[in-house]
Amino acid sequence: MKRVVITGLGAITPIGKNTKEYWNNLLNGVSGADKITRFDTTNFKTQFACEIKNYDALEYFDKKEARKMDRFAQYGIIAADEAIKDAALDFTKLDINKIGVIFSAGIGGFETFEHEVIEYTKGNFIPRFNPFFIPKIISNGLSGMISIKYGLRGINYCPVTACAASTQSIIHAFNYIRLNKADIVITGGSEAPITAASIGKFNAMKAMSTNNENYQTASKPFDTNRDGFVVGEGAGALVVESLESAIKRGAKVYAEIVGGGESSDAYHITGTHPDGIGAFLAMTEGIAEAGLIPHDIDYINAHATSTGLGDLSEIKAIEKLFATNLDKVQVSASKSMTGHLLGGTGAIEAISTCLSVNTDQIPPTINTNETDTNIPKELNLSLGKKAFSKKVNYALSNSFGFGGHCAALILKKYID
Repeated sequence: MKRVVITGLGAITPIGKNTKEYWNNLLNGVSGADKITRFDTTNFKTQFACEIKNYDALEYFDKKEARKMDRFAQYGIIAADEAIKDAALDFTKLDINKIGVIFSAGIGGFETFEHEVIEYTKGNFIPRFNPFFIPKIISNGLSGMISIKYGLRGINYCPVTACAASTQSIIHAFNYIRLNKADIVITGGSEAPITAASIGKFNAMKAMSTNNENYQTASKPFDTNRDGFVVGEGAGALVVESLESAIKRGAKVYAEIVGGGESSDAYHITGTHPDGIGAFLAMTEGIAEAGLIPHDIDYINAHATSTGLGDLSEIKAIEKLFATNLDKVQVSASKSMTGHLLGGTGAIEAISTCLSVNTDQIPPTINTNETDTNIPKELNLSLGKKAFSKKVNYALSNSFGFGGHCAALILKKYID
């Protein structure tokens, strides 16, 4: 089977509107949390989130184009465009029939859906809906838009597996390429869930932090005082291609993809299994597919959302799988800075994991001051405000989603 590499990166996040800004702020422990500006939060239990700062769609799209896209699609297009430029792809010189798009969203056009329903009720229930209502809300609309924008005729679809979605997109891109069903795939994920209905529903589930007084430090994975996740927004995109294609183009290579594990907790529609069964299976499968043993993994980018059960179930899986080298593997939780981007989270975390492999720098886990006593003391959680330097030959990135979806991506330092 073909070797598969990452040759382009693109990101728009709460801590940076391009990959360079995002990575620099990750390394410097910058929090993206702030007061919500999108709607009046007076009556909401949670009044903060990780919004993209000073976002103006007209900086990226003309007015007519922007009106046809939900915010989640705009973010995805922006990230994909950056990744394509970063990879120096010239589609006029490539076989567009062998270039695909696998790009995810966990919810899709939530902002559009909410707006249209509100307008319907305000208008005395007269059905005067926007003709772009359906194209703007469907989750797969974004993968279609990327394909159409660049004229790419290869595989095109959108895994919708909640917060595991974009990691599964990357794994699926890896599989399509190594099986020679595609030469290049534009992959990743996007989400724009900071709306009144979205914040309200997560509050109703008691899943989200309500620490309005200390919002900048509210996302505190592994901390004994954590009280829920902080929602974020944005997108991440990766150009994934066969090593053969990359060499032929003379492309730079950030890292190699060597494995991907997928499984199910088969336990609860929203909660992870208390013993981390699904997480354990996904990590085990990914490591085995890469031809590795747990001892080979230098770094884990944890899903770690800052929820009581979720953090501990992942730690239990890590503790079980890495029992003989817990003090060797380093773990960090970037959601302490970016918040949780739902369907977009796996993509931006794959980007940061890729850059850790490429640069031997591991972003910190910020805001965690009192580590949960149920977490083994020998496990290095990368606590602090600054990056850690460590040789990272192999890294693992975890993502888990409502419905019990579990995914683990394995990256390797590229050696030609």
